[in-house]
Amino acid sequence: MSRRARTVVVTGASGGVGRAAARAFAARGDRVALLARGREGLAAAADEVQRAGGEALVVTVDMADAKAVDDAAQKVTDAFGHIDVWVNNAFAGVFAPFTEITPDEFRRVTEVTYLGYVFGTRAALRHMLPRDRGTIVQVGSALAYRGVPLQSAYCGAKHAIQGFNESLRCELLHSGSGVRTTMVQLPAVNTPQFDWVLSRMPGRARPVAPVYQPEVAARAIVHAAAHGRRREYWVGGSTAATLVANAVIPGALDRYLARTAFESQQDEGAHGVTGNLWSPADGPHGRDFGAHGRFDEESTSSSPQDWFSRNRGRAGTALALGAGILTARSVWRRR
Repeated sequence: MSRRARTVVVTGASGGVGRAAARAFAARGDRVALLARGREGLAAAADEVQRAGGEALVVTVDMADAKAVDDAAQKVTDAFGHIDVWVNNAFAGVFAPFTEITPDEFRRVTEVTYLGYVFGTRAALRHMLPRDRGTIVQVGSALAYRGVPLQSAYCGAKHAIQGFNESLRCELLHSGSGVRTTMVQLPAVNTPQFDWVLSRMPGRARPVAPVYQPEVAARAIVHAAAHGRRREYWVGGSTAATLVANAVIPGALDRYLARTAFESQQDEGAHGVTGNLWSPADGPHGRDFGAHGRFDEESTSSSPQDWFSRNRGRAGTALALGAGILTARSVWRRR
């Protein structure tokens, strides 16, 4: 039986995780609305969506502009009739010590990365609540629970998304709504953001190893969109290890990150293109950055932990069955 094509909105779809997620939704035949600022990246993403078997709609929008986001959602419903899935993924960041980030820069990161999710969620709900159906996927990070040095604005925004999403989830459950919201917490991912992020570090920005390919994140996002009753998904063993360690030994983790996280977030070489905080990186350069960054050689395309998170029912059954067999063998041998 063929799957029903859905209407999916992906914000931050011009590159990185958003670009990979758009392709993944298109591969299952969905109609994909691509929201971002960068025109070059959006045009290339639309071409990939169509080649993957989906239908593409490009909407240029700054997610920090609430009215523009509402207008974008209306364009999607005008084109496709309704919205089934809304994926909040767009973000901005600054790599620098907190004291070297200006108030305007901190505000801008917060407006894009946090309020962009708030505005996107509000726009999605405006179209989903009357139909009493739909799923909102908040793309988060291990940094939604665990702050790291040199990313104070981004970590603060991700923490805010976590709290906001939990509040909204409770409200939807209280009202008995058929609209679902879920969150996908990602590990370090090989995306172009490390070449376009505004940075004041002496070295080039880089993800902290282990690094995962954006397709790993995309698979989790597509799964979460289809199973919105789950409140949260953890992607990657490093995410699980970080969140568990932060819950159990947060003070020790503070000291560990103070010792290691400055060097582990930099490598040798000059900074990439001018930061994309105020304008899209592909604007003045006329360049499509794609989904992958410069770390392909060290990145992994699989995650056993992600599989377990997406299939914990089957995994639990297998573990229970295995335990039952071992118990039966033990009893039989004692007879």
